Amino acid sequence: MEQENAIHNFDIWHDAQEQETIQLPMKEVHSSRKFQSNVPHQDSVVSSITYCPTLSDDPIQMSSDDALANTCRTMEFSGKTNINVELNLGPAALCHEEKAVREREQCDYTICITKEIAEQNAAPRKIRIYADGIYDLFHAGHARQLMQAKNVFQNVYLLVGVCNDDLTHRKKGKTVMNEAERYESLRHCRYVDEVVTDAPWVLDDDFLTLNKIDFVAHDEIPYGADGHDDVYQHIKARGMFVVTQRTDGVSTSDIICRLVRDYDMYVRRNLARGYSAHDLNVGFLKEKSIALQARVNQMKTKMKTYEEETKTVMQRWEERSKEYIHNFILMFERTKDRLQRNGRGEKSQQILAGGFSDEEDMTNYSIIESEKF
Repeated sequence: MEQENAIHNFDIWHDAQEQETIQLPMKEVHSSRKFQSNVPHQDSVVSSITYCPTLSDDPIQMSSDDALANTCRTMEFSGKTNINVELNLGPAALCHEEKAVREREQCDYTICITKEIAEQNAAPRKIRIYADGIYDLFHAGHARQLMQAKNVFQNVYLLVGVCNDDLTHRKKGKTVMNEAERYESLRHCRYVDEVVTDAPWVLDDDFLTLNKIDFVAHDEIPYGADGHDDVYQHIKARGMFVVTQRTDGVSTSDIICRLVRDYDMYVRRNLARGYSAHDLNVGFLKEKSIALQARVNQMKTKMKTYEEETKTVMQRWEERSKEYIHNFILMFERTKDRLQRNGRGEKSQQILAGGFSDEEDMTNYSIIESEKF
């Protein structure tokens, strides 16, 4: 049975770049982002989220080339899932969605919450903590940072800001995941209450006030940017900075380093799984070289397996041969002893039946009798 305010999510990825035209009515745009429902707003709706970096004031008609140039992407979800938003059973809200807007409006930002008040658990409302980053290839290090931010104080509402593709590519470089994928990854982290899209590189007072932020969470290492030795310096000066710890050995750069280090192996694996050279951006010669190397490795594996199996058979044969020889020797000794005993018994019977013919027969009989005992 459907619950009130439930959302039916549809888990299909849809790339807006593949559409011939894209209609973006301006009335559905919030903060340079569009949240579009495919059905009228009722107790249950169908989620379809489109993130577009550039929008004009009029309804937009974009060709597929324009969409590609603007890296406009849509994420839709299929497979109906009942989600009760009010019980926080669904993904975290985006900053422009109704739940996030309602939470922001209900926050009385005229009440100033200091660290002392927060540490004493005396805050009269939720404490709004903001953490930001790129969050490319979302991993355990990211999750641990957000876990720390969520647990700095009690009754925390955690906002996570994510920079869009355009800003990130200019400031830091190309990402593996696009902005829509990075937003969506964060929405499904259990510690996140709200995802702030199009987050700025440097936080200013207007941004802090607009989002009613009480504290900003980040590690202590100064983060430099153009014209700034540390983009969080003014936050620290205002007493609004809370410290989180980095997780050593876990980072997006480390993951990418592993992929680059084992590049050929991953290319071979994906080619074997049906991806084309074009999909992997691999040239003709490189493809053939990798395919040849894969066959060589396959032959090496088969030879190694054959050698191991042969070695195992020889070891088993050697063990069994020793056992066979040992059993044969034991059987031969028993047979020899039995024959000797039978031979001596027959001799003694002959002596008793015929008597002692001479002194030698008497001596032999005495030896036989003594050996029995």
